[in-house]
Amino acid sequence: MAVKISDVAKSAGVGIGTVSRVLNGGSVNQKTKETVMRVIAELGYKPNSMAKRLREQRNNTIALMVPVLYHPFFSKLADCVEREADKFGYSMLLVASQRHVEKEKNIIERIEKREVDGAIFVTHFDHDPEEFEGLPLVSIDRHLADGIPYVTSDNYEATKNGVEYLLQRGCKRVGFIGTKPIVESEVMYREKAYRDVMRSHGMEEIAVNEVIGHGDEEMLVKKFLDMYGDVDGVFASGYSIAQAFYAMSASVGKKFPDDCQLVSYDGVFDIWGGAMTCIQQPIEAMSASAVKLLIDKIEGRETPVRTVHNGTFVVGATTKQ
Repeated sequence: MAVKISDVAKSAGVGIGTVSRVLNGGSVNQKTKETVMRVIAELGYKPNSMAKRLREQRNNTIALMVPVLYHPFFSKLADCVEREADKFGYSMLLVASQRHVEKEKNIIERIEKREVDGAIFVTHFDHDPEEFEGLPLVSIDRHLADGIPYVTSDNYEATKNGVEYLLQRGCKRVGFIGTKPIVESEVMYREKAYRDVMRSHGMEEIAVNEVIGHGDEEMLVKKFLDMYGDVDGVFASGYSIAQAFYAMSASVGKKFPDDCQLVSYDGVFDIWGGAMTCIQQPIEAMSASAVKLLIDKIEGRETPVRTVHNGTFVVGATTKQ
C-alpha cells in the first residue's frame, strides 16, 4: 500500500499542512523540517505530482473569520471585505466562530488543502503560531504569529484623546469599561491609554476590563455600575459595551450628558436624543488594506507586518459641548 501524506504527518507528529509546506518549500522551522524529511525518507513517501498541480491552482476564494455577525463592526467589516475582494475577482466565505474554535481550524485546513486561497482573521482564540506557518493570512487587530500582517486603528492615541476630552469637559471621576482579548491584540492599548491619562493627571483609575464573549456586555456593565455607580464620565472600549452602559444607566434615571458623559470606541449609532460621542474606525480603509495584503500574501509578495489607520472623533449627544 502506498504511503500517504497523512502517514508522514502522523509519524512526524505534525499536521498535514506542515508536511505540505516542507514539500513545497514553505516556511517551516528547521527542526520540524528535519523531522519531516527524516520520516519521508524512512517511510519512502513519494508526493503525487498530479495532487501537487491541483494544490497549486487557486479557487479565487478567501475566508473572513469574525466572532459574530450581529455586531455592527463585524457586519460592516464583512460587507466591506466582500466588496474589496470582488474588485480582485475573489469571492468571500464568511464564518462566525465565537465559541467554536473548530470553525477556525477548519478554515486553516481548507487553506492547506487549497480549497480556500487565504483568510482574514478576527479571532478570540489563542492558536499555536505553528498552525499558521507559511499560510496566506491577515489579521484585524490581533497578533497571530510573527510575520503575519495585521491591520488596526490607532487604538492608543484615539483612546487617549477620548479620555482627555472627557476631562476637558469637567469630568472628575472617569471610568473605563472594556473587554479584554485573550490573544495579543492592539485592542489592549485602549486600557493602557486610559490608565496613562489618569496617571498623568494624578486621578483615580476606575476600570473594569475582562474577557467575555459577545452578548455578555450587560453582565460586565452591571458589575461596573455596582462598583462605580458614582462616575461622571466613562470611556467604553466598544460599541456593545457603550450601548449597554447607556441603556442601563438611563433605566435608573441617569441623564446624559448632565449626570454622566460617555465616549465610545467604535462607530456612530443612533440613541435617544442623537448620536453618541465616539471614535469611528475607518472600516472601509481597514478592509481595503486587509484584502490587498492578503492578495499580496497569496501571490507571494512581501507585505508590511503592521498597517495602522486613524479613526475619526465624532462629537455627539453624550458629552457636553
